[in-house]
Amino acid sequence: MALLQVINLHKNYGERKLLNSCSFKLQTGEIIGVFGRNGAGKSTFLKILFGTITAQEGCIKFNESRFPLRRTCWDKNTIISKGLIGYLPQFSFLPKAVRVWDIIPNYFNGEEQNLIFTAPRMADIAKRKVNELSLGQRRYLEVLILGNLKHPFLLLDEPFSMVEPLFKELIHEFLLSLKEKKGIIITDHYYQDVWKLSDRKLILHTGKLIPIENISDLVKHNYILGDF
Repeated sequence: MALLQVINLHKNYGERKLLNSCSFKLQTGEIIGVFGRNGAGKSTFLKILFGTITAQEGCIKFNESRFPLRRTCWDKNTIISKGLIGYLPQFSFLPKAVRVWDIIPNYFNGEEQNLIFTAPRMADIAKRKVNELSLGQRRYLEVLILGNLKHPFLLLDEPFSMVEPLFKELIHEFLLSLKEKKGIIITDHYYQDVWKLSDRKLILHTGKLIPIENISDLVKHNYILGDF
């Protein structure tokens, strides 16, 4: 089991305190859902953990090793440089004009490629160029690639947005299978999908990460209306 801890994370934009003393723990074998309204700082939070945005204060701890959050991924002593975290951004990271079967060898060698090519629905997807895929097919492919890499922790930003029901279900099943060996953080405005998958739930509200247990807590913190 691996343990990831975020300690005393602060992020300001000018006068605005976007993230204020955020701390939490994530271990392999669990999925954490992070909820929050537009502009609450969810994507910024994930980018700081991944290392593409710096924070004013805080550190991230992997087991007993500490990494400052004031450094970006281009610095040598960061958690991303150690290959410990994978990150799915909101927007596609795959080259649009390339066939899928030519992309997979960039990430996997030899028999490892079968992890992707033998996955459900991939026989058809692999023949196409990325720009010929539906939103659901592309998102499913991206989650498959990142999920099958060796890092023990995975951050997913909007994995279900505009995804067709068939591929949403496949993503659900794949993430549940990954839970045996990875710790996962998911944030998405399709909150029902995140809620179903999550073992623990947090809401990012007024700069704080607040543990929640019931859907009614999303109403309490002004994330959804009461007639859910």
